[in-house]
Parts: sequence; C-alpha cells; structure tokens
Amino acid sequence: MQHVNKLRPFFENISFERDDNTMIVNFGPQHPSAHGQLRLILELQGEEVVKAVPDIGYLHRGMEKMAENMIYNEFLPTTDRMDYIAATSNNYGFALAVEQLLGIEVPRRAEVIRTMLVELNRIISHLFWLATHALDVGAMSVFLYAFREREFAMDLMEDYCGARLTHSAVRIGGVPLDLPKGWIEDLAKYIDLVVEQVSMYEGLLTENRIWKMRLENVGIISPEMAKSWGCSGITLRGSGIKWDLRKEMPYGLYPELEFDVPVSYACDSYGRYLCYMEEMRQSAKILRQLIDMYKDTNSQLMAHAPQYISAPKEQLMTQNYSLMQHFVLVTQGMRPPVGEVYVATESPKGELGYYICSDGSPYPYRIKLRAPSFWHTGILQDLLPKHQLADVVTIIGSLNIVFGEIDR
Repeated sequence: MQHVNKLRPFFENISFERDDNTMIVNFGPQHPSAHGQLRLILELQGEEVVKAVPDIGYLHRGMEKMAENMIYNEFLPTTDRMDYIAATSNNYGFALAVEQLLGIEVPRRAEVIRTMLVELNRIISHLFWLATHALDVGAMSVFLYAFREREFAMDLMEDYCGARLTHSAVRIGGVPLDLPKGWIEDLAKYIDLVVEQVSMYEGLLTENRIWKMRLENVGIISPEMAKSWGCSGITLRGSGIKWDLRKEMPYGLYPELEFDVPVSYACDSYGRYLCYMEEMRQSAKILRQLIDMYKDTNSQLMAHAPQYISAPKEQLMTQNYSLMQHFVLVTQGMRPPVGEVYVATESPKGELGYYICSDGSPYPYRIKLRAPSFWHTGILQDLLPKHQLADVVTIIGSLNIVFGEIDR
C-alpha cells in the first residue's frame, strides 16, 4: 500500500478523460515487443488506440552525471552501454567530440580503421533491427537468417578488439590496435556475403503480401511531424527528407567516400523497412572503398599530442619522460582547454550528439547526450492514436528504439 501511495502523484498527473466504453491498458514495461523498459499507457476503444502516453524512466542510470565524475578516457567504455547494439558508434561519437575539444587530428590509418568499424557496426545494428522487427510481425525465418549474418559480423569485431557486443574499439586520438593479419580478406568475403543475403531477405519480405499488409500505411509520419518531433536517421529519411549527417555535415573520411542516401516518400513502416535494407548495401559499398584506402595509409594509429595522449608502447618502455607522462594521464586524466563543443554523428538510429563543456579540469563540467531514440519514443503519443492495437507492435519496431540511450 505504501508503494501505491508513492506512485499516486504520478498517476494523478496523467489525465485520461474517457467514456465508459474505453479501456486503459499497460503495454510494457515487460512486454517483449516494447524492445526495452517502455511502458505505454494506451486508451483503447475496442481495438483502436485513442490515446497513448509513453512512460520512460525504468532504466535510468544517471549516465550523464557519471560522465561528469569520470576522466575523459574513463567514460569512453561507458558509452558502449547506451546503444549497446551499435557500441562502436557511441565510442566514435564521444571520441570525435573530445578530439575537437582538444584540437587534435587523428592519423589517417586510424581514421580508416574507425570508419570500417563504424560501418560494420551499422550493418550489425540493421541486421538486429530486421531480425527483431520481422519476429514481432511474425516472420520467424528472417529472424534466424539475419542473426546468422550478424554473428559473422560480430566475429570480425571480436577478431579486432576481443569483444562482440560492447567493443570499446576506439580511443580518444585514434585506435588501440592495427587490423590483425587476414582481417581485411575476411571483411571482403563478408561484404560479398551480406549483400547476397540482403537480397535473400528482400525475396522473403518485400513482396510478401502478409508483410505488406502489416507495414503499408501503418505508422505514417508526415515530413512536418518528423521535423517537429526532432526525428533523425531513417525515421526522418523514411518521411521523404533527405538528411544524413555523413553528407550534410561530413566528418572523418565521409567527404571522400561515395555512397547514396536512401529515402522513402511513403512515410510509413514499409518505407522505413526499404531504407534499412538499402542502407546495408550502402555500408557494404563504403567498406569496399575503405579496404582500398587502408592499403595506402601509414602505420601510425594514435595522434601525437603528449599533453593529452599517451605515447606509443615502445616509447613507454624506453623513455622515462613518456612513462611519467603516461602515469599522469592514467591517474589524473588529461586537462582539455576551457570551452564547449557539440559534435553530432550519424549513428544507425539517427543523430547521436555529444555536448561537452570543459572548465579545464580533468573532469567534464557538463556532458549532455542527444540520443535519437528519445525523440522517436516521444513521437508515439502523436503517432499511435487511430491505429489498431496490433499495429502498435509494428510501429514500435519500425522506429528502432533502444532504451539504453533513452534512460541515460
């Protein structure tokens, strides 16, 4: 009873003016189709949703406040735990923001490796989305096939950094390791495989009449709605707005890479599905170009900035000053210049932004994370009404939200 009393103020703030023939149900926070700790409070009239309130907060871990109590290098592995399906994208975005704050330039070979890992991670994330979304709608076979190809990609990630899910494969200033022997050849084989398998997935789904009945004209997000809710990534491009940060605000090596930005003007769940499928092909196209770039680069992996970045291991083992500097950086942390920076990257789910405010101490004065899933969850209150209850699962799946980056 005491627990109920504590929750009473929250429920009093949610106004449900309803007729006697409507019913309020809780979708989640334990429902498997919620894809995390999402609690949807739905008011139903028969099977039709007339009102929806997305309720988050069950997974809150105070990640931004944790960041303000960690030195910069210490926080980087924690970013893995936001969008844990695409951990390297989180690492890369944070490293890029800190590097801009420090004013250092990453060696080209390290940038090539980082971009390889990010695009491979994009394929891993999209395959996971396809598998779970198809399973939610009822396509069991696609779930098994997509997870098979995802495991092969995770094998490549494991060969590089030793981890499969939370990678910490990027460092501030570069990467910790060069690619292992034979990795490039294995990547080239995987690229051919995944392009072939994407065509197979489309053969199973794209013209499947049940798949089209469940996705077409379901979850229509108009361009105006998408912009007003701050949508990004495929949720935005699926509404006919061609906006990809890799093209519009290019960073890293993306200005040198040739790839297309898939757009759908259908604005529904089916259009977003088509964008995801084409994006996997475009990531494969990028990876092929990166393989050629890698062969033409030198072997330096970390930026040369002794006041911020530790020296290579060879110097640590032979030069006393480098060893002392390394000890200071590990125990006390780097001291970036006073200032603030906001850096946004195109993660698999949309715009992932890091705002960092530095007061010159080893700890960030303020860190704010702009995660795409947060905005794609908020849009549910406008998107779900007038849909059937069965369509709620389809719509949530098509938005590709993950709660690790929502409850920060």
